[in-house]
Amino acid sequence: MDDLWKTISFGVGRRNAERVDHALFDSAAWKCEAAAPLKEMARQQLGTVGSGNHYVDLFTDEQDRVWIGVHFGSRGLGHKIATWFLKKAGAADGMDVEPCVIAAAGDLGEQYIECMQLGGEYAYAGRDWVCEKVASLLGAPILEEVHNHHNFAWRETHGGEELWVVRKGATPAFPGQKGFVGGTMGETSVILEGAESDEAKYSMYSTVHGAGRVMGRMEAKGKVDKKTGEVKRAGKVTKEMMHGWLQKAKVELRGAGLDESPDCYKRLPEVLAEHGKSIRILHTLTPVGVAMAGADEFDPYKD
Repeated sequence: MDDLWKTISFGVGRRNAERVDHALFDSAAWKCEAAAPLKEMARQQLGTVGSGNHYVDLFTDEQDRVWIGVHFGSRGLGHKIATWFLKKAGAADGMDVEPCVIAAAGDLGEQYIECMQLGGEYAYAGRDWVCEKVASLLGAPILEEVHNHHNFAWRETHGGEELWVVRKGATPAFPGQKGFVGGTMGETSVILEGAESDEAKYSMYSTVHGAGRVMGRMEAKGKVDKKTGEVKRAGKVTKEMMHGWLQKAKVELRGAGLDESPDCYKRLPEVLAEHGKSIRILHTLTPVGVAMAGADEFDPYKD
């Protein structure tokens, strides 16, 4: 975990100490107005991990095999691309505003889809690089890979109708398609696969990408005036609570704030039980090491 923590960069706006070359930088999509100014930033950030709930974990499964689990996406590139298109389309900024809809067949829509695909390829490349780097630190060959998106849009046919399926906080889980679903830093995660069922059809063959929160970040850690240091609101989670979980679970932790404590999340087995026959659990992963951005890391995206 010391080697992992020293090698992988965590946090907002971080650059990778190792410049990563990748074929995606030859894509014609970089010529799009939204993406062109971001190419060098994207090069520098490829292979870095963000803040919030983004992580690199080490697990063991029921066969005592080691799994590397990562959760992060298209980094600053994806956020800046999305912001560019929202402004271009005249969208209102905020969490509780009306959605902005643009025509997929129009010029702006076509550009957006191309840039979204670029962001998706970038996210894949970053996650692949981190997993390969950690495997090399372990001196271990990669035997199996499970990789998919959340917060992405797919063009799919359901019930004979062609649709855009936007999976926010969810991943595709078609019959036989494998997925990684993270629990909390102190509890098990799973490798699962989709299964054919009425529930699966109802969800458009989707499943969760994590346990899900029961407590907001500010609620968990409280609020402190940065200028005076005065506590404006006490948090509901203490260091003793968080580290109690980790000591019991025998997890080696690097970074993380109180807002990522297991106290802030649902219990993953209970969540998965609600998915009925739409999924099958293939492997249960027990965490042994967890690395996340530090407690004082500012996250402007509030993921």
